[in-house]
Amino acid sequence: MEAKTKDLWVLVETNEDGSPKKVGLELLNPGRGMADKQGGKLVAVVIGNNVAESVEQAGIYGADQVIVVEGPEFGFYTTDAYVNALEYLVKKYGPTTLMIGATPNGRDLGPRFSSRIKTGLTADCTSLDIDEETGNVAWTRPAFGGNLMATIMCPDHRPQCGTVRPGVFKKPEAGENKAEVIKEDFHVAPEDIRTTLIETIKEAAGDVVDLEGADIIISGGRGMGGPEGFNTTLKPLADLVGGVVGASRAAVDSGWISHAHQVGQTGKTVGPKLYVACGISGAIQHVAGMSSSDCIVAINKDEDATIFTIADYGIVGDLYEVVPALTEEIKKLKA
Repeated sequence: MEAKTKDLWVLVETNEDGSPKKVGLELLNPGRGMADKQGGKLVAVVIGNNVAESVEQAGIYGADQVIVVEGPEFGFYTTDAYVNALEYLVKKYGPTTLMIGATPNGRDLGPRFSSRIKTGLTADCTSLDIDEETGNVAWTRPAFGGNLMATIMCPDHRPQCGTVRPGVFKKPEAGENKAEVIKEDFHVAPEDIRTTLIETIKEAAGDVVDLEGADIIISGGRGMGGPEGFNTTLKPLADLVGGVVGASRAAVDSGWISHAHQVGQTGKTVGPKLYVACGISGAIQHVAGMSSSDCIVAINKDEDATIFTIADYGIVGDLYEVVPALTEEIKKLKA
């Protein structure tokens, strides 16, 4: 379809209580600069039920306009209801770009919507920009098993669509809410929704790791040498500084720690204030998931390890000597 405007849209996904998921607000950050380069408005799209909080937050974090579709049929995510609503909005307003968070729901909605509209979708992006020569969005994502980064453009179809990993961008600074709110009276009949939520099963408490929301992450890789060190060496430091334990794919694949702790292309993308990489070599698959951290500290016996090229601070040494020493020094400072 043809774009009717130069506007850039961000889908602000909602929780079942109507509050916004963090990734939608994060995408308003790169969206601001990209919308300005495109010469259009930054528009937040909110679909859900009882979504006043999400609408307010979208305005506070920089949206010029918020388009709202609200109703009980959108109270929990279904492919049918959400893709019908998004298709209606896009055909009516004609944005040039649509960004969706790469959450489980976003990864379901993105390809279904792009197929319906007959446009392209770049999935699981970790970087965004506007190509100066063409004006197209330059979507960057890991490719070939994470061994290189590919930049993809969609020159012929609109809207240009992509899903973007949570945690890649920081939320913009909160400001005064000046957004124009447009409420669309759109509903989906029950017979047009083919799935029903029967039961929600919460994860066992022991498996819940909030990597994406953590300010401090202490991660271990192949250099841990086995599973014991995650509990005996890394966890005491993480607990002491109010952080959580992360891991590289190599450690998870070895069975040393559960996938819930994995950072990287096939795990979680994170952007904490402090990321401590212990015995992690720095493979591109891992770096793609943590390079946006504010401060990166690398601890590795190999002084030529790739991780040192992106680290703000590097310690060449045995992690089983360095980490306990750090832990003890922090205890003394806290005493």
